[in-house]
Amino acid sequence: MTKNGILLNTACFPPVQYLTKFLMHDTVWIEAEENFIKQTYRNRTVILAANGPEPLIIPIEKGRSRKQKIRDLKISYDTNWQHIHWQAIISAYQSSPFFEILQDEFKPFFSKRYSYLLDFNQQILQTILDILELKPTIQLTEYFETVPEDCLKFRDAIHPKPQKALPDPSFKPQEYTQVFDDKFDFVPNLSCLDLLFNCGPESYEVLLKSIQRNK
Repeated sequence: MTKNGILLNTACFPPVQYLTKFLMHDTVWIEAEENFIKQTYRNRTVILAANGPEPLIIPIEKGRSRKQKIRDLKISYDTNWQHIHWQAIISAYQSSPFFEILQDEFKPFFSKRYSYLLDFNQQILQTILDILELKPTIQLTEYFETVPEDCLKFRDAIHPKPQKALPDPSFKPQEYTQVFDDKFDFVPNLSCLDLLFNCGPESYEVLLKSIQRNK
């Protein structure tokens, strides 16, 4: 682990690549002052369903302005997305080795109503870190672009669309057994839910092996 920090955007049930940064840096800054950007991990996660990768998107309330600060962004409950998402997760992972053990850790996120997306994501993140027994220092930014000089600015580098993701030489996904491995080749960098439900206590080791050290 390096003493240098890293700046990440907030993420909903973040992918494996995102979590490796919590093993690499002792301080993680989460951007709270940026404007919301659509079609990113800020309000979506990608699971592996019977028909392949499936995005689960958290709907947000539309503000008066096209630019909405992530700290103030509210979750919309006009549709019953919580039930829909949880049923999709059950369908995808109920046969995974650790779903029964871990489902109670995540089910409350699909019944309790959170007002703000950032609060929702931060509580999810803390739950994941507790399961992995990771205790990094996490800071929310107070001003846009004001972060320590030795902090790696990695905001927007991790993106669900490969053509928009930035190169990350420190990440090489470690393969693990997935639920539908009889139908698909290994699908890398899915939601942390895929990793945790399939690997359980071995998830930390998978994350560690996904980190490429500079030689």
